[in-house]
Parts: sequence; C-alpha cells; structure tokens
Amino acid sequence: MDKNLVKKFEKYQSKAKVYVEDKEKTRQLLKRATEKAEAKGPLEKIWDKLQLLFSLVKDWSAGNYRQIPVGSILTMLAGLLYFVSPIDAILDFIPGLGITDDAVVLGFVIKQMGSDLEKYRIWKSNEEN
Repeated sequence: MDKNLVKKFEKYQSKAKVYVEDKEKTRQLLKRATEKAEAKGPLEKIWDKLQLLFSLVKDWSAGNYRQIPVGSILTMLAGLLYFVSPIDAILDFIPGLGITDDAVVLGFVIKQMGSDLEKYRIWKSNEEN
C-alpha cells in the first residue's frame, strides 16, 4: 500500500476504537459494508475472504466469537470504516475508480488478518457441524 493510503487508513484505526465499545454501531457498520460490497467490481478477487471477514465481525459483535485479539478487530473495523466512507483516497463517486482504493485497503486488511480469519473459519466450520 502506498504511504498516502496508509496514512488515511491509520485515521480510521483510531475511529474504530469507538466501534469496539459499541456493538450496535458495529452492526450498523457491517450492514453498510455488506450493502456496498454487493456491487463487487474490484472486490471479486477477495470476495470469499471478505465474506469471511463480514461473518467474523458479525459473530464477534453478537458475542458468539471472542477468540480474536482486540488489535485484530480494530484493524478489521478500520478497514470496514475506510470501505464505507465515501471520502477516502479516491472519492467513491468517481466511476470505475472510487472503489479501487477500498479494494486495496480491504485486501491489505485481509492479508494482515489471514491467520485470524483462518482460525475463525475453522471455528465456524466446527460450530456448524
């Protein structure tokens, strides 16, 4: 990720702390992110992992899954905050480009949280069986 994008993302990490404390805000954020993701576009490459991230945040906010460090949740929430924000590195209303930076940030978050997502996937699979 380029330095400008990293700097913008860091601002969202501090905002994410509010969401860790307020589960209803987290649920609303997740709803907005899920709705925005339906457009897919550049998100196709990370679609399955993004759905896993959504599921993890949903289970975490409902209190069903707690085997994740707070720092990891903060990073995931920051990524979702960046994603739903219409004003980020590339404004979302710019056709064809607006979601590109969002996909880069979400890809970065997914890569950084890979082991946490895998642990959750295993937990989720065991819960369903």
